[in-house]
Amino acid sequence: MNTESSVPPAPPAYWVCQVAGWGLYGLASCFSPALLGELSWLRATTGAGLVMALGIGLSHGLRLFMRQRKWRGMRLSKRIPRILAASLLLGLLAAVPPTLLGVASAQSQPIPPGWGPLAPFLIEALDLAVVFLLWNGCYFGVLAVREHKSRALREAELGRALQASELRLLKSQLNPHFLFNALNAVRALIADEPGRAQSAVTQLASTLRYTLGSGQGELVTLAQELATVEDYLALEALRLGERLRVEISVTSQAREVRIPVMMLQTLVENAIKHGIAELPDGGLLRVGAWTAGAALVLEVENPRPEPRARRTPEGIGIANARKRLDLLFGPEATLELDLSHPARALARVSLQLPP
Repeated sequence: MNTESSVPPAPPAYWVCQVAGWGLYGLASCFSPALLGELSWLRATTGAGLVMALGIGLSHGLRLFMRQRKWRGMRLSKRIPRILAASLLLGLLAAVPPTLLGVASAQSQPIPPGWGPLAPFLIEALDLAVVFLLWNGCYFGVLAVREHKSRALREAELGRALQASELRLLKSQLNPHFLFNALNAVRALIADEPGRAQSAVTQLASTLRYTLGSGQGELVTLAQELATVEDYLALEALRLGERLRVEISVTSQAREVRIPVMMLQTLVENAIKHGIAELPDGGLLRVGAWTAGAALVLEVENPRPEPRARRTPEGIGIANARKRLDLLFGPEATLELDLSHPARALARVSLQLPP
């Protein structure tokens, strides 16, 4: 278990960058004077190796210290002074061994007047302090990029989880709504016409199998949904008799389009419950679907009673279907309920086809 003083091991990429970065700096700082004849190759090689070892060791020690003291979570106003002080301190420490061994690159440079014997050490320390400062900038820059990507990934995962949770909730509301209506239809049939109930039970079993299995996925082909809708309409026809007339016109291309599960069923059920079932003479239920360009258009049309003085708000079925459509296909997908005609209701769904 990690505690405040424990630090997880550094990833391999960190060590690759450490060796590559400090190795290049050591070669550049010590071999350049050797190429110019200001340092012997032996001193240059020794100095490059020493600078590389000191840089890796001290910067890694700083990393451990910063992680233990949680510098990453500090505000910039507190973190920047600490970084400056740490870079200067490490620059001073890293300059001591090369200066004492006489392999510091600054010892080959001309000494400014008035600097005294400590000039090579001070120049070396200043150079290394700048390098450690750049190291800190790169280190915290990489951490910031990783944190941003991690936050974006967490937000995306949370969004997907919330969307899936909301879809499950919507379906948990929808399935009982459909099942209760189907059971009521069979119940009425058994009470009035027991001899015709057997076929209704078979059709009900088919619709139950479909709606209970709908929790396994969010999308089905229109052909799959239409098969269940036809079973449901057969149940309602047994209850309503000649009051229910059905006309279905679906193109072959539209049948292969994937739609939200239970969406067409919801529209058909809404059309019967709030329209045809309330009319003494019933009426004609029209279901149509076709592709128009890069979109699927799905319509359910039914007669309805004369509107009351106060308009009845949309039920849970339509609102549920519209919300699920938006979650699955985005704002470009629409579900419109047209009640402008006093004796007719038209539900129209439009959604973009996948590329």
